[in-house]
Amino acid sequence: MFDHEYLKAVTRRTFFGQAGMGLGAIALASMAAAERPARANDESNRDPLAPRTPPLKARAKHVIYLHMAGSPSQLDLFDDKPELRKHNGKPCPAELLKGKRFAFISGVPNMLGSPFKFAKHGQAGTELSQLWTHLPSVIDDVALIKSMQTDQFNHAPAQLYLHTGTSQFGGASLGAWATYGLGSENRDLPGFIVLTSGGKTPDAGKSVWGSGFLPSVFQGVQCRSQGDPVLFLSNPAGMDRAARRDTLDTLKLLNDWQADAIGDPETITRIAQYELAFRMQIAAPEVMDISREPKHILDLYGAKPGFVPESDAAADPRALYKGTDASFANNCLLARRLVQAGVRFVQLYDWGWDHHGVSPGEDIVNTLPIKVQQVDRALTALIKDLKQQGLFDETLIVWGGEFGRTPMAQNSKSQPFMGRDHHPYAFSMMMAGGGIKGGQTLGKTDDIGYYPTEDAMDVRDLQATILHLLGIDPWKQTFAYQGLQQRLIGVEGKAKIPKQLLA
Repeated sequence: MFDHEYLKAVTRRTFFGQAGMGLGAIALASMAAAERPARANDESNRDPLAPRTPPLKARAKHVIYLHMAGSPSQLDLFDDKPELRKHNGKPCPAELLKGKRFAFISGVPNMLGSPFKFAKHGQAGTELSQLWTHLPSVIDDVALIKSMQTDQFNHAPAQLYLHTGTSQFGGASLGAWATYGLGSENRDLPGFIVLTSGGKTPDAGKSVWGSGFLPSVFQGVQCRSQGDPVLFLSNPAGMDRAARRDTLDTLKLLNDWQADAIGDPETITRIAQYELAFRMQIAAPEVMDISREPKHILDLYGAKPGFVPESDAAADPRALYKGTDASFANNCLLARRLVQAGVRFVQLYDWGWDHHGVSPGEDIVNTLPIKVQQVDRALTALIKDLKQQGLFDETLIVWGGEFGRTPMAQNSKSQPFMGRDHHPYAFSMMMAGGGIKGGQTLGKTDDIGYYPTEDAMDVRDLQATILHLLGIDPWKQTFAYQGLQQRLIGVEGKAKIPKQLLA
């Protein structure tokens, strides 16, 4: 029945375009039919975003993932290296260069000690750079990971690997996997929402919040701070809400017929997206309006409703960054409002953390402090606000970049700026909230911060941990595609969950 009805639906152009493929095409079509997930044809799952019970015990219901696109320097923010300061300005040892690939370093660079002081904070004595002025007040709620590793050393592949499990385009993102497995708690809002700041999107583009091979209803929905929260959410000119409802009812009837006859998951996705957009016309403007928050909450974050930074209009936004820019603060407050409203996964991308030292906007001494100032107060406020709203224990917070920065300087002595190249072998991230044991530091690195020496944690381990805390088994959550059982953690399933991190 399926094959007959499917062939009837194929257009003449498609038929002649594919006819030459012969028996190979027949075999592939058979495989594709077998790979379609059973629940796509299940009437009880006609709404793909309907909330579902996690297969495992969930410690978190929601995720707020704050990605610092460009990668913050762990050596200037979290991982103090007095030994590196002793070698500051000296040529890099040959053993650190032999056989290594760097994005931009060539020749023999000089070692670069941090220009910033560090101090211990909280009951656990967690070391933080002097650039953090607000974070120390909540550091006992945070787990600091110093031993992260990745196998990618350029931005786009590293961002894709971190967020989709593959360094190539076409993978499904973390948020898509989460909503695919669990749905959304609020039927009037997307399960996965994306907010951006810093003037640009990540190097890998919107693929880092895409659905890849999963049905497209699970992709991240990018929201805006001006105009409609989501593009094309308003009714077209000349159409009122009642007329739009009539139109959608007719489209749903036609799509239901096609879904029953063909069984294509994208038809079901189309129905869900139309219906969600209609419901969002009422729900989205309300939840996205941070001006509804009381003044003391706005002040806590440093948020400014309607704020648009001057830097957004610049060719290089970094040249106009100010520490008081409120874009990230607004997004953090909005993230709290979204999870409070039942959104499953909220992703914040903040651009401008790529400090190579080759221009004023890439200077560790001058620009890194500005970027930290933009996020420090807001990140701290997010933790405090979630706690006072009773949401902290059920909301997992993740903060970090796609890799780290080198212990050696990238630029030559003739350049007036200080910077570091990309470093995949060791970097730092933070986790807090739902299921995370705060007030601890996981992992150590060597005397100059080049390699982990204890508890190395791979990107795969991070992905597995996030899914596990949501109550999803990262090894059993699969999607059949291209003849393989695809996983976020890779088809090989090589990942571990660091038990030390879990509360």
